[in-house]
Formats: sequence, structure tokens, C-alpha cells
Amino acid sequence: MIRPAKIILFILVGIFVSLSHVSCSTKNKKMKLNPLNAQEASVILHKGTERPFTGEYVNTKDTGTYVCRQCDAALYHSNSKFDSHCGWPSFDDEIKGAVKRIPDADGSRTEIVCANCGGHLGHVFIGEGFTNKNTRHCVNSISMKFVPINKANMEKAYFASGCFWGTEYHLLKQAGVVETTVGYMGGHTQNPSYKEVCTGTTGHIETTEVIFDPTKTSFETLLKLYYETHNFEQVGGQGPDIGPQYQSVVFYTSEAQKLMVEKYLQLLKDKGYKPATWLKPAPEFWAAEDYHQEYYDKKNGSPYCHIYRKIF
Repeated sequence: MIRPAKIILFILVGIFVSLSHVSCSTKNKKMKLNPLNAQEASVILHKGTERPFTGEYVNTKDTGTYVCRQCDAALYHSNSKFDSHCGWPSFDDEIKGAVKRIPDADGSRTEIVCANCGGHLGHVFIGEGFTNKNTRHCVNSISMKFVPINKANMEKAYFASGCFWGTEYHLLKQAGVVETTVGYMGGHTQNPSYKEVCTGTTGHIETTEVIFDPTKTSFETLLKLYYETHNFEQVGGQGPDIGPQYQSVVFYTSEAQKLMVEKYLQLLKDKGYKPATWLKPAPEFWAAEDYHQEYYDKKNGSPYCHIYRKIF
């Protein structure tokens, strides 16, 4: 026999579940959802999977944001995308709060859905070692749309602090940085190769180009990070990397950037340091070979001569 107290409990639970369903239903009705064609619905609503290497975004490298195709909620920034050679777009991090993880119906994998509308995205895998974050969001292209960044509203900065692998490693992780590219500046030959620059005869310096959103970070913030992640007192090299191509240099793109660097050079001198950083107007920037880009993230490593130390 079921006791009266249990009957009351069951009734209350039933009412709560019913109210929850009403609440969710009301929310979905109020939420603006984009219409889906049959192929999109088969993946987003019915948890299907695209055939590998057929999706629109498998090989894209443009700068911007990937949003949910059904509700337009922002899901992933392009700087978290990497090539896992799995046949689907891969990301090692999501925009905070944008993606929800739930146990998959197969009982072994973890499904990922849009936290805003619940649309199916794909699956997440941990421990594969592709990047430092050790995470792979395997996402169907058809579940997303790509919104390219408006670079007209972005600003550029150019920093050199020894091996550009380490310089880029720290700057890329700064909030507000939307894209980094390593390359060469300051030399007297056109489009030099890494091998040519390493001879020390072209006049080029290993440099990191930083494109950043001035509404989310500032040149001053990046400059502080730059000085806190290399030995700016060393002349003609950085750590064990010796040669003119490893000189500490800021190539300024505006008078405001120049004044800011001069301000911090004086601040460092006031603190007792002897900064060896050169300050030069930005000449033409030549992008380095593909295998140099985001080197440490690709190799799952960390810089050997760019160690963070608090100064400011």
C-alpha cells in the first residue's frame, strides 16, 4: 500500500515536472530560431552526423566566430580551431557558457549541444593530446555558421622578443587578441625564408603580428605582457638564441604606440632595469612559413626562453 505522504510527494513531483515542461516550451516559443532545411534538421534536431571531410568548415582558417546555425548564439572563436585531421571542424575550447555537455545515447561518448537552443553540435573528446588544452570539440559544419571578424575595427601591433614561437605563445592567449601571425620585419630583402633570416645577413628580425580588438584589450596591456615574458635587457639575442634576428624590438604603427613604448621604457629604467628594446616604425611584414605558426600549441609544448614574470 502506498502511504498518503508518498502520494502527495508524487503529485508534487508531477506538478514540478509539468511546470518545467511548460517553462521550457514557453522559452522555446519566445526564442527566435532560424528555419532549417531537411539536411540541417537531420543533424541539429535529430543528432545526425555529416560525412567526414565534406563539411563547409573543415579546413577554414579565417578569423571570426562560429555561431549556432539554429539560434545564432556564439559558440567558438576561430583561434580555438585546429586541424585534427579527423574530418570535422575541431576546437580545443568553447566560448564560456556557450556549449553544454551531456551523456550520449550510446553510453560511451559525450554529446555537445548549443547551451542556448539545445541544437546538436557533435561530441567532445578529452585526453587526445592534440593541443595544450587536451580537448577536442568535434563539430558538424552544418550545425554552425561562420561570422568573419570586421578587421577594419581591429588594431595591429608588432612585437619581437627572440624566437617568435615564444613571443606568439603568450600574446595569443591574451583576451581580446583575435589573431597572431609570426614572420619577419626590418630587413632589406623581399619575402625572406626562415633559412635566409637565420643567416643573420638579411637584416630581418623574428616578429609577431598581433591583431586585437581595442574594445576588449589595449596596446598598453599587450606591451606589459610583452615585457613580462622576455629578457628585454639582453642585446642581440634571447636566452640561448643569439643573433641579430632575435633582438628585442617594438615596431610601432602609430604615434600613440610610439609614445606608449617610450613611457614604458622610462618606467623600466626607473625600476632599475636597462632595457635593450629597439623602437622602430613598422616596415613591411612578411609572414613566416606555415609550420612556424602557433608552433607550441601545435606541438603541445611551452617556450624554453619566454617565461612569465610579474613586473608591472
